[in-house]
Amino acid sequence: MDTTIGKFGGAGKSASSGQGESQSGKPRISKRMLLLLLALGVGAGAIVAWIVFSKPALPAGFAAGNGRLEATQYFISTKYPGRIKEVLFNEGDTVNAGQVVARMDTSALDAQLREAEATIRTTSESKNVALAQVAVNQAKYNYAAQQNARSQQLVKRGAVSGQEAEIDLASMLSARAELASAKVQVVQADSNIDAAKAAADKLRAEIRDAVLVSPIRARIETRLSEPGEVLAAGGRVFTIDDLSDVYMYVYLPEKVTGKVPVGSEARVVLDAAPQYPIRTFISFVSPTAQFTPKTVETAEERHNLTFRVKLQLDKSRLRQWEPLVKVGLPGMGYVRWDKTAEWPAKLQVRPVPQNLWQPTGSAIAQDTR
Repeated sequence: MDTTIGKFGGAGKSASSGQGESQSGKPRISKRMLLLLLALGVGAGAIVAWIVFSKPALPAGFAAGNGRLEATQYFISTKYPGRIKEVLFNEGDTVNAGQVVARMDTSALDAQLREAEATIRTTSESKNVALAQVAVNQAKYNYAAQQNARSQQLVKRGAVSGQEAEIDLASMLSARAELASAKVQVVQADSNIDAAKAAADKLRAEIRDAVLVSPIRARIETRLSEPGEVLAAGGRVFTIDDLSDVYMYVYLPEKVTGKVPVGSEARVVLDAAPQYPIRTFISFVSPTAQFTPKTVETAEERHNLTFRVKLQLDKSRLRQWEPLVKVGLPGMGYVRWDKTAEWPAKLQVRPVPQNLWQPTGSAIAQDTR
C-alpha cells in the first residue's frame, strides 16, 4: 500500500514540475508579459512622436492659420424685366471692365423707340404749322393796331365817327388774342416735342441697359441664367469675382492679434503653389472675439477665443497671381507679430515663372470676343 502511494506521489511531482517548459524544453512567455512589452512599445512611440511633433513649425515671432481665398463678389443683373437673348461667357472665364457679357431681347423697346421718334417728327411739323399761324396772326395784329391808331387820331378831328374807332379797336384786340393763342400753340408743340424726346431718350437708355457689361475686371464664378429665360427686374445673370480685391481670413488667438499692427506684412501660401509664397498685408483685425470655426485649425485649443484677421493681397501685384485666384482655394496665412524677426526661408517671396499656369478651353476663346 505504501509503495503504491509513493509511486503515485512521485508521478504527480513529475507532472507539476513540467508546466513551465514546453515539450521541446524551451521556456514559455506568458500573456501578461506580452501585454507589458506592448504597452512599453506604445509608450516609447508616443514619447518619440511628442518630441518630433512638439517642435515649433515656425520660429519665434510668427503665427499661422489656414484659410481660403476670398474675393469681393458682384452680381451682374438686369435692370428691367425681359427675356435673355445672349449669354456670352461661361463659368471660369475672365472678363474686362466694360466688356459685354450678355444681351437682353429689345424688340419691344425698339418698336417703342420708333414710335417715339415718329411722335417727335409729328410734333415738329405741328410746331411749324403753329409758327406759320403766329406769323399770320402777327401780320393781322400789326394791321389792326395801325388801323386803330389812325382811327384814334381821326376821331379827334371828327374825320371818323366814334363807332368806327371802336370797331377798329375791337379788331385790334381780337387780332392780339389770336396772336397770343397761336403763340400758345407753339409752346404746346415745344412741350410735346420735349416729351417725345424724353420718351425716346428713356427707351434708348433701357436699350443700352439691356446690354449687360462687366463693371470691373473679374472672373465669372457662376452662370445663373441661360438664353430664352425671362427675368424680372434685378434678375441675376452672373456672379463675378473682383480680381483686384482678393484676400484671406485667418483666425488667430488674442496673444498674436494683440501684437500685430494693421498694415504689417504677411504671407499667403496656396496649396496649389506652396513653393511661391505671396506677399500680403494685414488690412483688418476683427474687434470682436469669436470661437474658432470648425473648418479652421490653429495652434491653440479649439475652445479658445480667436480674432478674425484679413490678409489682403497687393492689388498692384495681383495680375501675376490672377490665374491662381479662385474663391475657396485653400492655403495658409502667416503673420509676423515681431518686427525684428526675419521671415524664414520657406516664406521668402520668389519670382513667379511665366509658365506657372497656361490658359485652356474657354479662357482662350474669351479674348476673341
